[in-house]
Amino acid sequence: MIIAGLVFAALGAAIHVYIFFLESIAWTGPAARRTFGTTDATVDITKPFAFNQGFYNLFLAIAVFLGIVFVATGSTAVGATLVFVGAGSMVAAGLVLLLSDRSKARAALIQLAAPLIGVVLLAIGLAV
Repeated sequence: MIIAGLVFAALGAAIHVYIFFLESIAWTGPAARRTFGTTDATVDITKPFAFNQGFYNLFLAIAVFLGIVFVATGSTAVGATLVFVGAGSMVAAGLVLLLSDRSKARAALIQLAAPLIGVVLLAIGLAV
């Protein structure tokens, strides 16, 4: 269960690295515009916000990846803590998005599903 939990947490982290790329690097490009529904009128106004938000996503992903490394090298308590904090924050942010704007349900589920499964499986694996 621990390995499965880490795999799902890593998948969630990879998704958040991609979100970082879209928000902080490719915000004005076609993929980000499609994903976030920005227009010529909104893309420049929202660019500073998106740039900052992208880094939040990157930092959460880094926490999860570092946690996986710590678990893999035998520092289970430190690693699991990092995974729970990073992936748990991804889940919480996805819930905020879902509850604040139901039209973003698909995006919220993409953001929170893999880390949620990772957190649950890791917790079960550590409990047994």
